[in-house]
Amino acid sequence: MSVPPAGSEEIETRTVRKLVRRLIPLMIVLYFLNFLDRVNMSYAALDMNAELGLTASMFGLAAGVFFIGYVLFEVPSNIAMLKFGARVWIARIAVTWGLCSAALAFAQGPGSLYALRALLGVAEAGLYPGLLLYVALWFPARRRAQMLSMFLLGIPLSSVLGAPLSTAIMQYGDGLFGMSGWRLLFLAEGIPSVIVGVWAFFWLTSRPQEARWLADDEREWLVGTLEAENQAPPHQKGALGRTVRNPRVLLLGVVLFGQAFGLWALTYFLPQMIKGLETAFGTRFSYLQVGLVTAIPFAVATVGFVWWARHSDRTGERRLHCAVPLLLGAVAVVACVLASNPYVLVAGIALGLTGMLSSTVAFWQLPARVVAGTGVAAAGAIALINCIGAASGYLGPHLFGLLKDWTGSFGAGLYVVAGFMILSAVTVLLVVPARHGAPETAEPSRAVVA
Repeated sequence: MSVPPAGSEEIETRTVRKLVRRLIPLMIVLYFLNFLDRVNMSYAALDMNAELGLTASMFGLAAGVFFIGYVLFEVPSNIAMLKFGARVWIARIAVTWGLCSAALAFAQGPGSLYALRALLGVAEAGLYPGLLLYVALWFPARRRAQMLSMFLLGIPLSSVLGAPLSTAIMQYGDGLFGMSGWRLLFLAEGIPSVIVGVWAFFWLTSRPQEARWLADDEREWLVGTLEAENQAPPHQKGALGRTVRNPRVLLLGVVLFGQAFGLWALTYFLPQMIKGLETAFGTRFSYLQVGLVTAIPFAVATVGFVWWARHSDRTGERRLHCAVPLLLGAVAVVACVLASNPYVLVAGIALGLTGMLSSTVAFWQLPARVVAGTGVAAAGAIALINCIGAASGYLGPHLFGLLKDWTGSFGAGLYVVAGFMILSAVTVLLVVPARHGAPETAEPSRAVVA
């Protein structure tokens, strides 16, 4: 099918509007619940650690062990999505992760907590790269950063809304049905994921060719545009093995590792850091107050990364839009440690999270410059990069907790977070060459880094 003629702006506008209305709200809800079920243990820790006898390093291990199963099953899950279709596979992921998350309510000690967290990682594997691939299957390249920023709203929203929601459940639900507040938290937030998984099965469409809710001219324009963008050069076809060995793909995984290290460490430990400010303020925070303060940095990050994503799409530049926020965020994280002031701490964490999230949407435009198309090779590349990055989810919370136990403060861990952010920024600048002339959005998505 050929791409419609150049005067198809009206069709494009109409088609993209329908795509956004049909697909993006469900993706936002999915990723909101996904991230909430992944990190609600950070709020449960305010009570759970004492009840189960967890130290900071044991809690960090429980948070990080999730990523062992997640990493091991990431690539197979993403390829399975291509085989079974997005509708079936995304629905399967949501239902199984919801059941595993709810099961955390019945953990009886460190061992059972570790096992259930690992099982949750297995169930959840493939959703994030699957949604990334889903955006690539449905939206033209020049629209993808903005679309990614829309469904990635689920990350900060899971804390902006999830922090007060989770802590309110703990505070006001304690003792309900004879359960501790943290146990009720897991149960109450796991069940909605199962319901949304069923919704996804009946609502999503696997590929544009099957979208009967698009008009014929809209479907023709969309399929033609995507086919033209995703035509792989002959040497790229069937190149899954070559993709796995591509050093640039591996280095992009290193970038994501350093980028995500701080996100996981701060997400899991921020409620405990906020609780620790009680001494500085000479007061006692309720669970709900801890949740409200925890939401502030993520609210700031939400505004910042949405604006940055639009700016990246508008300019067509990706390399600096990935590196610069990381460098600025690293400076902010270091400043909040050196200042030793509770207000500066919250501000520094807010700017650090803004840097991590803002760089993410630009980062996910870079793999298309290494691997062409949206077939098996592209799915494998995205999943491999995400696998390497997801390993930081194990190391980040675990190392952060160990440093807290060894030093008695969170300062050393924050320095490590800043160091990994700088590593990611420098790697992007070295691996991805500067572009001159036409912006990246003017290039076909099959462009390969020279």
